[in-house]
Amino acid sequence: MDIKIIGVVGAGTMGGGIAQVAAATGFDVLLHDVTPELLDRSLKIMDKSLSKLAEKGKLKEDKGAILGRIKTTTSLGDFKAVDFVVEAVYEDFEVKKRVLQELDKILAPELILASNTSSISITRLAALTSRPGRFMGMHFMNPVPLMTLVELIKGIATTPETYAMVKALSEKMGKVTAEANDFPGFIANRVLMPMINEAVFCLMEGVGTPEAIDTVMKLGMNHPMGPLALADLIGLDVCLYIMEVIHDGYQDSKYRPCPLLKKYVAAGYLGRKSGRGFYNYAQA
Repeated sequence: MDIKIIGVVGAGTMGGGIAQVAAATGFDVLLHDVTPELLDRSLKIMDKSLSKLAEKGKLKEDKGAILGRIKTTTSLGDFKAVDFVVEAVYEDFEVKKRVLQELDKILAPELILASNTSSISITRLAALTSRPGRFMGMHFMNPVPLMTLVELIKGIATTPETYAMVKALSEKMGKVTAEANDFPGFIANRVLMPMINEAVFCLMEGVGTPEAIDTVMKLGMNHPMGPLALADLIGLDVCLYIMEVIHDGYQDSKYRPCPLLKKYVAAGYLGRKSGRGFYNYAQA
């Protein structure tokens, strides 16, 4: 299959980043979200991101040419014209179910459909469609334009041809791939989220302040960002959802979400996007 136009569903942090990288590596992109306002916001974020990359000499062409390859739409019906689709909507099974089932009716039968899910079973998502053999996980890392990894996950029915094509596409987009089997949280979040969750337990139990916990992990373990600051960046609601997926999948108490994480989400303290999480961003 000759992939020239990549469709991206969801213009949030991940979807916008995927669209930017695809366009920067020469693909035409059709980016979808439910309102023009969300799409305009995503384009502005991409413009700012590309400007920073240009200042650092990391763009191979003018940012105008890159942005010119990105078209936007609020209608999934327009995806009839694309050659490959990445679903990057909110990390919630019911939300993804609605989008994937609608896409499945629109897309040509031979088209590959990938999900950027960071934790939900690829086999379960694939079973929602009529193309389980041409469905797989394509989990980009945040921020997509800066992080080189793409975690590739095959469902039980994913064909070798589908995997090979998605791997080749990822590499053409300048990414390094790692294959993960279809278990809750895959590799990335099965390791990362329990670490974040344990950091929240440390905070809840008074082992240290957010600043102390993050400083230990940054300076002691050479992490670029502390786990609590990273949770704020990801979104505490997303972290909680992923921990619940892992806990439900394994039924192991070591994956139980920290009560303080639940309390913060219930209070609306979701991190950077809400202005407050483990740190206060409203005054920043």
